[in-house]
Amino acid sequence: MLYKNLEGVPNFECYEYSKKKKKYCLCIPIINEGERIKKELEIAQKNNISDYVDIIICDGDSTDGCTDEKLLKSLQVNTLLVKKDKGKQGAQLRMGFYFALERGYEGIITIDGNNKDSIEDVPRFIEKLEEGYDFIQGSRFVKGGQAINTPLVRTLSVRLIHAPIISLTAHHHFTDTTNAYRAYSKKYLTHEQVKPLRDLFEGYELLAYLSVKASQLGLKVCEIPVRREYPKKGKTPTKISFFKGNYELLKILFKNMFGKYNV
Repeated sequence: MLYKNLEGVPNFECYEYSKKKKKYCLCIPIINEGERIKKELEIAQKNNISDYVDIIICDGDSTDGCTDEKLLKSLQVNTLLVKKDKGKQGAQLRMGFYFALERGYEGIITIDGNNKDSIEDVPRFIEKLEEGYDFIQGSRFVKGGQAINTPLVRTLSVRLIHAPIISLTAHHHFTDTTNAYRAYSKKYLTHEQVKPLRDLFEGYELLAYLSVKASQLGLKVCEIPVRREYPKKGKTPTKISFFKGNYELLKILFKNMFGKYNV
């Protein structure tokens, strides 16, 4: 099914393998993740994650075969969404949020599809959603979290630049603010002063904005421990280039600080 011309939502195709089964869903944005997403879903299957959430793949129109229908069905994916429009991660998340909210989920968990994060910790996010939290940030840096093989420059940039700026903007202390492993309540995403479905959220802007808005509005927020593990060898799995990507990221952080994304 093709979804077109929706306000604040990129055009996308929807392949619904199963109907809504759970109260919450797990949205996984990917593009050409190859074996990484396969391994991540295999870990999810081993840990019975589909017993807790409906798994929704938010694909940026991959061309490497990682969204093969037979493969995804065998790994208990509920739905595949394929973006057919401009935009990057922010557009993929908007696509996922729109579909999830229309389906009636009470909360949405997000995780990267590059197999760096402990997908087996999904039940921890659900526990916090059930306790009434509206924004739950996964962190490798809080007690019980694990930062494994994290490049030094990545650790320094998060701890010394990104997290302090986000924390200052949010009026709440966060430690792992680049981490997309997090959860949002329906109450938060549908709040009249949030409005995440806007075309200006094309790339990283949406993650930065949603990191701060909940606490600014007085909603209930927290961090929980998770594991984030980088490979020992080879290229670091990331979509952010070192110079241009980090420069753009800093621009977004300061726009966010000065309220440029507010409704």
